[in-house]
Amino acid sequence: MSNPLISLVERHKSGASEGIYSVCSAHPLVLRAAMRQSVADGTPLLVEATSNQVDQFGGYTGRTPAQFRADVEAIAAEEGFPQHRLILGGDHLGPNRWRKEDAESAMGKAEDLVRAYVTAGYSKIHLDCSMPCAGETAPLSDEVVAARAVRLLAVAEQAAADAGVDPASLVYVIGTEVPTPGGAAEKLEDLQPTTPAFARRTLEIHRRAIADAGLADVWPRVIALVVQPAVEFDHLDVVDYKPEATTELRHVLDDEPGMVFEAHSTDYQRQELLRELVRAHWAVLKVGPGLTFALREALFALAAIEREIVPTGEQSQLRETIESTMLADPSWWESYYEGTDTEQALARAYSYSDRVRYYWPVPAIDAAVQRLFTNLRACGIPEPLLSQYLPAQFERVRAGELTADPADLAIDRVRDVLRVYAAATADDNDGK
Repeated sequence: MSNPLISLVERHKSGASEGIYSVCSAHPLVLRAAMRQSVADGTPLLVEATSNQVDQFGGYTGRTPAQFRADVEAIAAEEGFPQHRLILGGDHLGPNRWRKEDAESAMGKAEDLVRAYVTAGYSKIHLDCSMPCAGETAPLSDEVVAARAVRLLAVAEQAAADAGVDPASLVYVIGTEVPTPGGAAEKLEDLQPTTPAFARRTLEIHRRAIADAGLADVWPRVIALVVQPAVEFDHLDVVDYKPEATTELRHVLDDEPGMVFEAHSTDYQRQELLRELVRAHWAVLKVGPGLTFALREALFALAAIEREIVPTGEQSQLRETIESTMLADPSWWESYYEGTDTEQALARAYSYSDRVRYYWPVPAIDAAVQRLFTNLRACGIPEPLLSQYLPAQFERVRAGELTADPADLAIDRVRDVLRVYAAATADDNDGK
């Protein structure tokens, strides 16, 4: 059975201004929001796990690829989401997690990583071997990066055959010129898009390496090339897409009927700019921190409502629990947030890069979220407070489109972001 992403790429390359957004988050409330949005739109849902989140050892979520798939499918069953519309992908699959090891050791683990994803039924695989390992100097040559990517591609193809997976269902993404995952750690200054020459070189070196490995028949299933359209965010600022800066770059794939661009770090771009990205053939838009940022906004708003209506001794103390946990374990934020104590505290809570997202699975924080929901369900949320802290959700509650259950309110706040992506990736039939 052909992967639905192949059909989408074919429609896009035939003139439809259609794309798809990729939900890069493992948070259950974000996944529920994505499923509800997909049901409302009648579209497929692409969910991707990164090699940091999910690996054969558990990643930072504590989930292997098979376990994460089971989690997603369990949520889909609860939401009544059609399983056949769910597409799972693996992002930045390569030696990234083991860069401190020598190349052969790291690549051996990367092979096991790719094998675990494919065996678990993930059908969109981004191969990324751009990072140097112990004893290597950055940047690696294009030839080395491509050779390692093809090594992993061969493992993926064999894993699919061993698992009885239809090869036509497995598609690949190549290219590594991406923004810093999760947002830049430093303030952004002069961000430039990938040059057309660099993009063409990446394409041709990978094509040649795949053919030299005897895998030329796989090339039609390489559906996307990752290049930098010069979109990014740091802690306090967003670099907006400038269509005029990619006038030449967008034509690099004109002679590739089965391939589009994939854009990473599109979080916080305005809807009209996301739309321009799709029209310029960045038909796959990846979003992650922007979704958990919206979730954090909703949970902080609900905590503010709780402070108004729940006695102090019975409150969840969500904000305080998050801050104390992040201070006790700074490993996920200290190398990203610089400045004074006040500036770091502001970044921990409100940064666009949203390092809070790494802490939601911590038992103490999860328990505080559940206590928050329990408290608000017991009290009921007064409409004036809902209007004060979550005005868009207030309007939907008043219109009878949304319940005032705290979890539903948080999910709907995440959907506010997804509504923007849904509109940006829908075919407007303009043929551009």
